[in-house]
Amino acid sequence: MNISIRKGVKSDLAEVLDLIKELAVYEKAPQEVIVTVEDLDRDGFGENPIFEFFTAESDGKIIGIALFYIKYSTWKGKCVFLEDIIVTEQFRKHGIGKMLLDEVVKVSKDLNVNRLEWQVLDWNKPAIKFYEKINSHFDKDWINCKLTKEQIDEYKFIN
Repeated sequence: MNISIRKGVKSDLAEVLDLIKELAVYEKAPQEVIVTVEDLDRDGFGENPIFEFFTAESDGKIIGIALFYIKYSTWKGKCVFLEDIIVTEQFRKHGIGKMLLDEVVKVSKDLNVNRLEWQVLDWNKPAIKFYEKINSHFDKDWINCKLTKEQIDEYKFIN
């Protein structure tokens, strides 16, 4: 199997969205994907890009991505947040996720960030096993919090 890793470009976005939807199915939440190719184009390649990605290709077809962005920690300063590594199901367990992670680690080193971080679902045993192999730190102290778009829209400001 011949796999090449490269920086993602605009023309990749339709295939990227297909992979995102495949991941949502795997995570049992296909209805949660509302992002469009237009959103990805604006947010990744617009006036102020807010994410980057690498692709893994085989025979000219995108079979994996790693999507990441810069974040800032009040304690650590500049960090990279790896939003997702996605490898299409038939190509999993061939080291492609590691190849994509390697590229994000290289970017993290080049940017001299103080931390590379990501999240993993507690039931995603294959991903957890992968992250254990690379000796990642699993933080049991923090709880993820979020407001949905609807919650943001309905948010009550204190006057």
